[in-house]
Amino acid sequence: MTAVDTQIEQRWEQLHTWGPYGLLGISVVLAIAAADPHTGPAKWHAALALVGAAVALQLWWHSTRPRRPDRCRVPSRHGTVYYAVRWAIAFALTWLSPFFAFYAAAGYMDADETIPGTRWQRLGLFASAVTVAGAQAGGLPLGSTVQWVLFPALLFANSGLQMVVAHLTDQEQQRARERTETITELERTNTALQQALDENAALHAQLLVQAREAGVADERRRLAAEIHDTIAQGLTGIIAQLQVVANAPDLDLARTHLGRASDLARHSLGEARRSVHNLAPVALENDGLPEALKKTVAAWGERTGVRAEFTVTGTSEQLHEEVAATLLRIVQEALSNAARHARATRLGVTLSFLGDEVILDIRDDGTGFDPLALPARTHAGGFGLDGMRARAERIAGSLTVESEPGHGTALSARVPLVRHDS
Repeated sequence: MTAVDTQIEQRWEQLHTWGPYGLLGISVVLAIAAADPHTGPAKWHAALALVGAAVALQLWWHSTRPRRPDRCRVPSRHGTVYYAVRWAIAFALTWLSPFFAFYAAAGYMDADETIPGTRWQRLGLFASAVTVAGAQAGGLPLGSTVQWVLFPALLFANSGLQMVVAHLTDQEQQRARERTETITELERTNTALQQALDENAALHAQLLVQAREAGVADERRRLAAEIHDTIAQGLTGIIAQLQVVANAPDLDLARTHLGRASDLARHSLGEARRSVHNLAPVALENDGLPEALKKTVAAWGERTGVRAEFTVTGTSEQLHEEVAATLLRIVQEALSNAARHARATRLGVTLSFLGDEVILDIRDDGTGFDPLALPARTHAGGFGLDGMRARAERIAGSLTVESEPGHGTALSARVPLVRHDS
């Protein structure tokens, strides 16, 4: 319950507590002011006794009425007895003086909070309307024809008005209950949603940790493959050229093979430096992912002579280091595969920020291949496409490949957008 609701409830509490006293006081003052000075003492004694009984009844009810823990009033049998006795006192007082109809009108205020059951509440309101209508018709008992004509009309007006008010009150209470239930359900839903978001964030954090640990093993396997495919083959070639030099019959032939050995050595040295450079994503130490990808693509284009372009779409955000490293590794492996196998003349890399995910597209116009014809490899031990797919999946992402012999290749990696401060 809000502070405003609490304040309104307190005001209603004060009205129900002090309202009957106030209405009784007004009735006494008006009855005394309009009293006939020739009225006998017996009538005054009866009125005084009834006023005292009314005050005693209010004191008793104020001290004994049942409440819920939230201090709201609860209809009960005690409330029904209180309402009936108060009506009887008000009816008797109104019989003595019509001005006590003000006190009888207190029955309009709290029938729904003292009498249990809608039917009995309506009966209580009707009984109060009888007393008030009798006073409005000129006082009880009804003596003249005019009073008997006015009384049914006034009774109908009073009871009808009270029935309409009671009906509207019931509807408002029903709407209030429905609003309370809706708010409670929304709070429950919000709590469940927040728990789901917290669990999702924890899952992302766990995936990133696992990806980091698995990335170490991947880098070891990738470096082993790099050494086997480039440096080891280059060293083997150098050895072969030097063996030819050792057995060369003339100087010119020896110089030719020494030149080849020197070229192989330079190439192997470059491959070794590239492998060491790629062992850790040093490109991300000083730059964000977009700038690191831009430099990586530009350097690859200069080295291979292929026209390479890099594009960023959407609003660039600072990504979590593991997400950025994963996307950078995927691009590096894709570029390495393109340099070895694609024989492309153009290559494009696009990084797209789309709300809650990041999409990395790599496409070339090379020779292409049949993805279904590739030998099966496990995600844990494969290189190339399998390695890229495994990287994406470790951070709850995915990798798709579209290619056809003679029509180039398109790779698309989709990963969750996890920000740097997550």
